[in-house]
Amino acid sequence: MEEFVHISVLLKETIEGLNIKPEGIYVDGTLGGGGHSEEIAKRLTTGRLIGIDQDADAIRAASERLKPYEDRVDIVRSNYEEINNILDTLRVGLVDGIMLDLGVSSYQLDTASRGFSYMEDAPLDMRMDDRMERTAADIVNGYSEQELYRVIRDYGEESFAKNIAKHIVKAREDKPIETTLQLTEIIKAAIPAKVRMGQGHPAKKTFQAIRIELNRELQVLADSVDGMIRRLRPGGRLCIITFHSLEDRIVKQSFRKNESPCICPPGLPVCVCNRRSLGKVITKKPILPSEKEIEENRRSKSAKLRIFERGEEE
Repeated sequence: MEEFVHISVLLKETIEGLNIKPEGIYVDGTLGGGGHSEEIAKRLTTGRLIGIDQDADAIRAASERLKPYEDRVDIVRSNYEEINNILDTLRVGLVDGIMLDLGVSSYQLDTASRGFSYMEDAPLDMRMDDRMERTAADIVNGYSEQELYRVIRDYGEESFAKNIAKHIVKAREDKPIETTLQLTEIIKAAIPAKVRMGQGHPAKKTFQAIRIELNRELQVLADSVDGMIRRLRPGGRLCIITFHSLEDRIVKQSFRKNESPCICPPGLPVCVCNRRSLGKVITKKPILPSEKEIEENRRSKSAKLRIFERGEEE
């Protein structure tokens, strides 16, 4: 196994945002290489950290990194959508903080065999969890042209989604599309040369879209935020780092809904829906990486951190 290298994004800002108490209980729902978790664990005395990740390589790397703190750390291989079941199994009630870093790790992107990269040839895999049966190749070769168009348009926000889907379906009539570079060449052919010039790699958006679809990334996020907020004790914080507008929109809207959940018509003198605020959004605008951080880690450029604080129970 190659070394699991990943530079933690918005590290200082996230740790400050969690407002860590030495005796508190914290959850890192996207453990990765353990960078954020290590900083949390350092600050705990009688507290506890639960680290969750579905990637076997991340679990191995983080377990090694967090060995000095193993008396206060539990590591679980799972998806953060299972956070409530995980906490119940560990007999943990409410927690003081939860964090998610939704970026694909540098290790996953740079390890060609994982199939996330459009720069090197490898099997079309893209699984965050290698226990999954379905791979990116199953989507590319199995989805209809209309389904491919929807995925590439909605999850890649790709202007040429229709043409890319058409080219994929035509190419696979001759032989299955099995590798990353096969797919990359098909995508290139579907985008006019004059558009490809100076607009980043032509395959970037389509690869993102297929990865999101395969790993259910947006669905898991949308289904999890409310439950994580309800799992916080009063004053507890939920910190989420996103890397593209689709994720950020889900977090922003979920936070706003939990802060102001009332669905009564505007003209009513009093609220009759009885929906109560669960807390407040700490970040009215997202926290962005500094110029220095972007200079040191270009992959941090699109990162945004939003923070929600659980209110006092009535």
